[in-house]
Amino acid sequence: MTLAFDELFSIPDAFHDMAMAGRTDAGILADAAAAHGIHADSPDLTRFPDIYVQHLARELEKPGPRKGIMPGVRALLDELSVRDDAHLGLLTGNYEASAQLKLRYFDLWRYFRGGAFGDNAPDRNHLFPRAVAHIVQCGGPSVEPHEAVVIGDTPLDVACARVSGARSIAVATGNYSADALRTAGADVVFEDLSDTAAVLRAFNS
Repeated sequence: MTLAFDELFSIPDAFHDMAMAGRTDAGILADAAAAHGIHADSPDLTRFPDIYVQHLARELEKPGPRKGIMPGVRALLDELSVRDDAHLGLLTGNYEASAQLKLRYFDLWRYFRGGAFGDNAPDRNHLFPRAVAHIVQCGGPSVEPHEAVVIGDTPLDVACARVSGARSIAVATGNYSADALRTAGADVVFEDLSDTAAVLRAFNS
């Protein structure tokens, strides 16, 4: 995102000290534009997602210290994807194109049939109804909020679940500790998702 912003607006390190974890890309971009005096109707802001995805595609090919799939993620997705009482969907602040790019790189996109993305709303709390509606559009069941479980690694993910009436499973593999996620109000907290059986029990609890 930094590289794309610099390319479009010649402003380096535009997101310095800006909170990003758990937020939507659209919301982050809007805040950066406001912070640097860029008008909301600037045509270059419309171009930003495409330029960002171009940079992301190149950056994904480079090595990084934390690059990889977090413990237990694939095993959990393998388990959930074959159950007829579970329907997987994405609820993410990423632009749809960038989410797809990231997940395809790690061969995780195939587990999902879409969802709700950061293109759709600047506030992630508005994404939950879209994610649930998308399940129905894909032939899945119509579910009540309390039947849904939001899995995330930030207090904003937990807040999204609480505001929407869903349950939350928080995992401390991101920037927030297990204690911070409990304080945020998560229903269940794991250090990581490596214990598949325990995570599945949390779904049913």
